[in-house]
Amino acid sequence: MTDEHEALRRSLRRFVETEINPFADAWEEQGAFPAHELFRKAGKAGFLGISKPVEFGGLGLDYSYNAIAAEEWGRSHSGGVATALGVQTDMATPALARHGSDELRREFLAPAIAGEQVCCIGVSEEGAGSDVASLKTRAVRDGGDYVITGSKMWITNGAQADWMCMLANTSDGPPHRNKSLIVVPLKTKGVTVGRTLNKLGLRSSDTAQIFFDEVRVPVRHRIGEEGMGFIYQMEQFQEERMYAAAKAVAMLQACIDITVDYTRGRRAFGKPLLDNQTIQHKLAAMQAEVEALRAITWRAVDLHVAGENVTQLASIAKYLAGKLALEIPNACLQFWGGQGYMWEARISRIMRDIRLTAIGGGANEIMLQVIAKNMGLSGR
Repeated sequence: MTDEHEALRRSLRRFVETEINPFADAWEEQGAFPAHELFRKAGKAGFLGISKPVEFGGLGLDYSYNAIAAEEWGRSHSGGVATALGVQTDMATPALARHGSDELRREFLAPAIAGEQVCCIGVSEEGAGSDVASLKTRAVRDGGDYVITGSKMWITNGAQADWMCMLANTSDGPPHRNKSLIVVPLKTKGVTVGRTLNKLGLRSSDTAQIFFDEVRVPVRHRIGEEGMGFIYQMEQFQEERMYAAAKAVAMLQACIDITVDYTRGRRAFGKPLLDNQTIQHKLAAMQAEVEALRAITWRAVDLHVAGENVTQLASIAKYLAGKLALEIPNACLQFWGGQGYMWEARISRIMRDIRLTAIGGGANEIMLQVIAKNMGLSGR
């Protein structure tokens, strides 16, 4: 890490400690956080366009600085807010920044970087989550417009978003060549936010099901070439997966740190719980696993910055993050005893929030299939 990386880390940490953590409990209770208000503050500080082009308001830095941001967002006491920020920076905007026309980037990327607009990514549907190729939403050309019909499910920021980066079928061709990414303003006639979803974790993040009934958007809202949406989305997935892994590193480290503090202060049978060698060894083993995840994540980031294809490494990092998300919070909570089982305990919130890591952005099983394919073990 350079001095510039560490300076950014300090700024992000101050932002988390002053603008997020003091309000996290209230946002959890409300089931949402004020996205426009918080994003405007983050945008003013330059945190929403770290690796985006300078000409559209970004800082123009390489992706390693984004990874620093992912780690620091992961230190917040609200996994929902950290996820929502990641959608804005690493899931809904990379393809627009990389492949969008200048006109489209001025209209939608610049205000997203400034925090003036909230965005979301529209890929998953009921029946088409990890199986992206099977999505059903269609965008049919009609003159200078696309007419969009379908629905999207599990949309983070969906109830507050101004626009969606949507993946939709734009032809009847092969499933990997018939899709396009389209910017869809969510105030357009025919768009309906059906319901805000009641989730196990990430409670402060509004997640919605959204319906599209003959929604007209100009063809110029398409990102890049028609039929290239699946490819562009696979590119976005790599940054999403590195973001998820880097954020998980911070959340898993928090699990260990707060468990060390708790077991050091909690006495049982006349001595601190932490004096038990079994607990010490288990925490040490967890620390080793988190360090390994951190190393593989940063290796993927370094190669991505160097312009290499990181599909394999990003998938490995995402798989390991999901695997440890299932193991470490649960093991740590056990050492908290009954206190850890309380809804308000931070360890229980982390366990609920991080659980999605093994599902969202490509389930663990999908990650293993990608890894196997890149090993030459599977042709699918």
